[in-house]
Amino acid sequence: MEVLAGTNSTEQKDLNAIKPNWVNAQFSLSVVIPVYNSELILPRLIERLAQNLPKFSNKFEVILVNDGSRDQSWEVIQQLANTYNWIRGIYMMRNYGQHNALLCGIRAAKHEIIVTMDDDLQHPPEEIPVLLEQLTQGFDVVYGKPKKERHGILRDMLSIITKKSLALAMGVSDVSHISAFRVFKTNLRKAFANYQSPHLLLDVLLSWSTTRFSSVKVEHNERYTGKSNYNFRRLFNQALLILTGYSTAPLRLASFIGFMFAFLGLCILLYALGIYFLYGGIVPGFTFLASLIAIFSGAQMFALGLIGEYLGRIFNRSMERPTYVVGSTCGGNSED
Repeated sequence: MEVLAGTNSTEQKDLNAIKPNWVNAQFSLSVVIPVYNSELILPRLIERLAQNLPKFSNKFEVILVNDGSRDQSWEVIQQLANTYNWIRGIYMMRNYGQHNALLCGIRAAKHEIIVTMDDDLQHPPEEIPVLLEQLTQGFDVVYGKPKKERHGILRDMLSIITKKSLALAMGVSDVSHISAFRVFKTNLRKAFANYQSPHLLLDVLLSWSTTRFSSVKVEHNERYTGKSNYNFRRLFNQALLILTGYSTAPLRLASFIGFMFAFLGLCILLYALGIYFLYGGIVPGFTFLASLIAIFSGAQMFALGLIGEYLGRIFNRSMERPTYVVGSTCGGNSED
């Protein structure tokens, strides 16, 4: 906040008193951005960050993690790192996924507060102070929830289901507005410092060290260029990972369904025996019998499918596949 010309010292003190907490705190920030096929967007994104970061941080860095881009994104990152001394680039050997790239950047962060955002300018850098101000209210993690979603109806519905599932897996029922635009305290990464698995969700890892989550409404812009890499299939797979990778709720659901169908079977048996003893006949109908077989078989296959998902997760972890592999770095004190 700039002091207007002609104000005296008393007026200036009054102006300082009404400054939001994030201005007075002057956080040091590490902005972590996973990059995938964004060569056309990156220069504009960095330009916006260069205009805004000095306004609310006395010390900051931007970590661009190239997640196996197929275009010239890494070359653009190298050029930007040569232009701005506060930019660091990390080149990953292949595409590991957004959350893996985020984990890589988070582990490399040097400052006390970490900001994560997408590379497509849907998360405006101008909104970072809104998240920081909320962070000073006693929270450890703050999400920026869009004032208005910019996706289709089907995508928005699946996104809501995914976020609800994630809140369930995190064990934080009041967190329903989870997004990739978030700020959190860097020391939270101690809880997952030794995490090694190719499948991860950053928000679940953050819940291992805190339950103080919050969210605030922020602007959510249209993608600057190109289209989102998250389609229906990827969102469905992510929801499945949430439920089977970090929660036993599906297994409990399978047990409950199994119990209910066993109870139903017992009721049907008692009904058939009652008909036999009261009327001296049996329950007729091949359709009735076939329907029962189909129902019970479906319940069994459902339970077996869930068990298979859990076994698959265990198998993948037993192979000790790396979470990510860094090929090279640039900017700061790193060597190309």
